[in-house]
Amino acid sequence: MSTTAYAEEAPRVTPTPPSIAPDQAALLQSDDPQLAAHKKLVYDMYRIVLQGGYADRAKEFIREDYIQHNPNVSSGRAALEAYVRSTRPERPLKDTLELPVVSMLAEGDMVTIAFVRPEKDASGETYYSTWFDMFRIQDGKIAEHWDPMLKTDPPIDPNDKKVK
Repeated sequence: MSTTAYAEEAPRVTPTPPSIAPDQAALLQSDDPQLAAHKKLVYDMYRIVLQGGYADRAKEFIREDYIQHNPNVSSGRAALEAYVRSTRPERPLKDTLELPVVSMLAEGDMVTIAFVRPEKDASGETYYSTWFDMFRIQDGKIAEHWDPMLKTDPPIDPNDKKVK
């Protein structure tokens, strides 16, 4: 069956409302102090650098030899700083993330944060997907990053993906 035939025969999907964590501070907790510290590092980096747009503060959170697995951004802290500067303005800092956080998981030296991601289909209807960012921590700083970005995706400011 071709994808066109499937699209014509597929039943209309009703978007499921997003399930957002009601308490972001609770997501940062862990019985393991090291895991709690890793979560806080990632959370504050996201809040200050990626949400706030403060590229100059990346050095507080990210290693200079940072490895980037997003195919649209080069490795290295300087490349991330340039990407942040080119995709978003500096904004007033908030105590919490404005993106709709689903969960935050930490295991060993890895932290994953998942967000609800509203999108529009070809007819302009809103649907919801999930975005994730996964980070590896080394010596108290973020050393490596993964996300589902495709090479064909345009550069984005994730702050444009708030659930309205």
